[in-house]
Parts: sequence; structure tokens; C-alpha cells
Amino acid sequence: MADCIGGYAGAGRLRAQTPARRRAAGIDRAGDRVRRILAEHRLEVRGKQVVIKPNLVEYDPQTVINTHPLLVHAALEAFRSMGAAEVRIAEGPGHRRGTLDLAEAAGYFEAIPGFEDLFTDLNLDETSHIHLNRPFSRLDSLYLPRTALAADLLVSMPKMKTHHWAGATLGMKNLFGLVPGGVYGWPKNVLHWAGIDESIADLQRPFPHVFTIVDGIVGMEGNGPIQGKPKPTGVIVSGSDRVAVDATCCRIMGIDPQKIRYLRLAETLGLTEEGNVRQVGEAVRSVQTTFELIPEFSRLRLR
Repeated sequence: MADCIGGYAGAGRLRAQTPARRRAAGIDRAGDRVRRILAEHRLEVRGKQVVIKPNLVEYDPQTVINTHPLLVHAALEAFRSMGAAEVRIAEGPGHRRGTLDLAEAAGYFEAIPGFEDLFTDLNLDETSHIHLNRPFSRLDSLYLPRTALAADLLVSMPKMKTHHWAGATLGMKNLFGLVPGGVYGWPKNVLHWAGIDESIADLQRPFPHVFTIVDGIVGMEGNGPIQGKPKPTGVIVSGSDRVAVDATCCRIMGIDPQKIRYLRLAETLGLTEEGNVRQVGEAVRSVQTTFELIPEFSRLRLR
């Protein structure tokens, strides 16, 4: 059985936290929710190295592209309170070379005290050459950042979004940000040339210890992951089985996970069948919010 926990009530209020008092209240609510989620999963991180990997892609003040910085801060503080030896935030955007400029525009400097000291730019991190065993893609190896490889626990924190090539971008697709632009260039076309779905599946194997927390407070529908429209959904979906988490998110979005190619490829890593996922929290159908899809992906609709 796979665990997938959702926390939903009141989460949507996080979007508008700008004055200091509201921001503090938002952190408290998000922090309580994240701590409860981690407690439900009985994650043991005391004395361990934790790396939080948000989805930091592009900035547009008119929409919601990136993982909300308040949620990332809440996770940071939750893991610290659980006794982690070190908690870092790390990302390697595929579009922007100025990662810190992007993070500042997206509100990370304001929301997370000492952000710059806590942050590793994975595009510029030292790398190790990793052989891919029986790859699905055309790749047989990748240079990957040592900060992520050395983590005892990698926490994937994506934004819940549609994707104009993969159908949906969630916890597993979020690992594209681990592939260093300093080695492969921007926008990391090596993964596209090798096969996007296949590369998503291949990237899971070098990182066996992953916990996923999906920011579905306000997602993105339509022409995601950058040019879509905000989709208020009011959910946080999490779990230690990344395939089950992504499959659950798809169902919430009104997408059939069996029609998402990278999930079919990665089924050996987890479970996509709804009956095999132990759901804790609100039932999927009670929070299901149909996301608009581009016409090319209308076939993905959950029936």
C-alpha cells in the first residue's frame, strides 16, 4: 500500500500573505499543516541532511508558476523542528540563469529569512557522473548535483500544474530541476531530445529517498507550466510514494493517471491504481477540481 496524505482546509488563504502579520499567520497555519503531514508519515529525519527542492521556473506577477515560498518556509521549519542536522533549499531553473534574481522576484528572499545562505543553485553545483541502469530514455548517464545526491532525504515540492508536453507536472517532473544547466545548458534540451516522459522516469532512480509535498493551493491549468491560468484548488498532497502522489494529484485535476506516459513507465517505483493508495485526509472526490487541458491533451481526461 502507498501513503498519500492531503491537507486542504483553509490552505488557499496562503496566496495573499503580504503584510507582516498576515505572513506570520500564514506561516503558522502552513507550518502546523506540514508538521501534521510529516507526523502522519512518521518521517525520521533527526540528525539527517534534508534538501528541499521547490519548483522555481519563471516569474510573472499575473499568474502562479512557482511553489509558494510560504509553504517552502513551513517545510523548512518543520524539518528543523524534527531535528534534521541540516535543511537546505536547492533548485536549478531551466529557463533563467540568474537563479537568485528569480528567487527574489518570486518572494523567496522576503518569505524565508536567510534564504541566500540556505540556498544551493543546482545549475552550478559540483556534480558526479551517474550511470543510469536500464534507462527508458536515450541517456545512459547523467551528471547530477552532489548536494542532491548526498541528501538523506530529498523533498520534492512542486506546484500542481498542467504541462503542454507531459500532460501534468508534479513531484516526479520536478526533478528536472536537478539536472545542471552548467553542464547541459538552458533550457536543458538534452532531456527533451532523450524523451521527456522517459527522462522523467529515469531521473527517479538515482534518488531513492524522496518525499513529495505538492503545492495545490493555487495550481495552474491550460497551457502550463508557465503560460497557463491560475486554478484555485486548495489542496496539499503529500506522500513517500512519489508515483502514488502524482497519480492522486492527477485524479484531483481530473486527469487519468493511466494515460500519463511517465507514470506508466515508472509504475515499478510505486502504485498508480487508486485502490492501492492508502488515502489519509479528504477523499479525492471531495476535492476534485477539473483542470482545463490544451486540446492536444483532451484524451487525458478522467472519465
